[in-house]
Amino acid sequence: MPSTVLVGTQWGDEGKGKITDLISRDFDYVVRFQGGNNAGHTVIHGDTKLALHLMPSGVVHPDAVPVIGNGVVVDPGVLVKEMALLEGEGISCDKLRISCDAHVIMPYHKALDGAEEKRLGTNQIGTTKRGIGPCYQDKAARRGIRMQDLLDEKIFRLKVETALAQKNPILSKIYGLQTYTVEEICEEYLPYARILRDHVWETAQLLSKALRQGKNILFEGAQGTMLDIDHGTYPYVTSSSCVAGGACTGAGVGPGEIGRVLGIQKAYVTRVGGGPFPTELKFAEDGGTGQDAADGETLCQEGHEYGVTTGRKRRCGWFDAVIARYAAQVNGLTHVALTKLDVLSAFDTIKVCVAYECDGKEYDYFPMQQSVLFHAKPVYEELPGWKGHDLSGVRDYMELPVNTRRYIEYLEELGGVPMSLISVGPDRDQTIIREDWLEAEADMAR
Repeated sequence: MPSTVLVGTQWGDEGKGKITDLISRDFDYVVRFQGGNNAGHTVIHGDTKLALHLMPSGVVHPDAVPVIGNGVVVDPGVLVKEMALLEGEGISCDKLRISCDAHVIMPYHKALDGAEEKRLGTNQIGTTKRGIGPCYQDKAARRGIRMQDLLDEKIFRLKVETALAQKNPILSKIYGLQTYTVEEICEEYLPYARILRDHVWETAQLLSKALRQGKNILFEGAQGTMLDIDHGTYPYVTSSSCVAGGACTGAGVGPGEIGRVLGIQKAYVTRVGGGPFPTELKFAEDGGTGQDAADGETLCQEGHEYGVTTGRKRRCGWFDAVIARYAAQVNGLTHVALTKLDVLSAFDTIKVCVAYECDGKEYDYFPMQQSVLFHAKPVYEELPGWKGHDLSGVRDYMELPVNTRRYIEYLEELGGVPMSLISVGPDRDQTIIREDWLEAEADMAR
């Protein structure tokens, strides 16, 4: 089974872009299977860092075919800009393939997204206001517009007209916002169709043929397990399936085609937007005090924890093994890549959450009940750190400080999945590759 699914195991921002960039050179196809331009990942091309939002990370490798699957919602304006950015850096987008069944984000989706967040006030979910949720709503309601519709002007005009008959009254009468005309939208969107036409394919058939030919396929997830629409901290989630199973529905392949599931875990935890976060170390401006606030600030500054898409300061906290076990369960993880381990070199001691406590009861599993989760307090184990040790040049696991290895092995014990890749810096080569991953790579090659 030459397919690998790569997923985030926390609330996103785990460093998936770097790991995808690192391993995608070994794959013939790299496939985005969910989300939209609400996700952001940074990849390295030469000495340049590129912030991508829609394009699969594998686009930087000339031998890989980047695919945007049917489970993705596409803002064609954003995609065209990314293509121009990449072409300007000498990276060809000729091989890009976009599912004809992928849904299109329309201007009214973005307007409704922002208006609804504003209406929620202090109960805001924390969306990026990119129109992702409203686009998925239309998809579920069977009134969405797909990439194939964009390519047929007659069909596109009819579908836009039908959509506006519903959207315009909502925009004007409920939210007091401007309305749209069919001509305005066609004037903006039809030029995108001319640029993207040659890239729109029946990608499920493309991938099926590739699998029959024994090609290696990497399915690249966006966001993270705890933002999954079904398995995350609902309603503070995204609108798509971020877990490994989403690769099957979001790309059009069967579960029997999946060989490995690689989970990306940050050596601590971050979150953007609202919702529960048991190990959060609140910043002073958010009401945090004392050592917790100082530790949270250190994680943010040392880890450069600001959103690629929003620029917002990420909420920061200690590693949560309860979430790690849960992610291993719902994704069927076979391997883990641990990222940003070098950030923890700033601490004398490091805490790990091993369970939650609520109303006198201890939970070693992730409780889905809101009444428990929103009031859960972390139960910590404290480990000695390796403050002052620079990990950035380490490439052999046994050359890591003893306390660093103890930390990694403790996380492996708690999560039940081997940590096969260990990132010790932002660059592609600042990664320790352990023996079990090399063996898995050899098996895949055979």
